[in-house]
Amino acid sequence: MDLVYIHDLRIDTIIGVYDWERRVRQTICLDLEMATESHTAASTDDIQYALDYNKVATRIGEYVEAAECFLVEALAEQIAQLVQEEFGVTWLRLRLSKPGALANARTVGLQIERGERP
Repeated sequence: MDLVYIHDLRIDTIIGVYDWERRVRQTICLDLEMATESHTAASTDDIQYALDYNKVATRIGEYVEAAECFLVEALAEQIAQLVQEEFGVTWLRLRLSKPGALANARTVGLQIERGERP
């Protein structure tokens, strides 16, 4: 198994349960690891056989910018489903963090794993 990863993808969105959070866009940060088979892409040097991290990041960005979730749990689950369904990823680990959510912490968030690890 090989892993394609995206670290510290920053996207502005509406997220949170408090009234003030529903009126402002906040930045969330994503770390994503996705299982893939990269042998064909490596031997052919052809993007059509690779998990295109640019397309994944662009699609996640479009989705998250339009989302208006209350909970990081809900947003993380939705992103995981999107990546698995649209990009055929069988296993992923996603860490979603919300910098500035607590005054005395750099960030808070959630890490999930979905699918069967090959």
